[in-house]
Amino acid sequence: MALTLADVARIAHLARLDIDATEAQAVHAKLESIFALIDALDTVDTAGVEPMAHAQDTAMPLRDDVVTETDQHALFQRGAPAVTDGLYLVPRVVE
Repeated sequence: MALTLADVARIAHLARLDIDATEAQAVHAKLESIFALIDALDTVDTAGVEPMAHAQDTAMPLRDDVVTETDQHALFQRGAPAVTDGLYLVPRVVE
């Protein structure tokens, strides 16, 4: 599929970009080179290559799952207008 200047104008309109004819020519050339690169990548044989999440085989360092904060539940609820059994009470908004 070849990209035309009309396609570039439509893309610019959808992106809310105001480009003139000279800029449209430059954008057209850049997009054509990008599509050519994509076509070149499509020719690469990837049979047997497993997908990977990262280019390097590294793992994120993990930390122990331990509690580091103290329980401040009562402190936070002290400023609430209404609390019952540890739950915040709010006015009914849907009838």
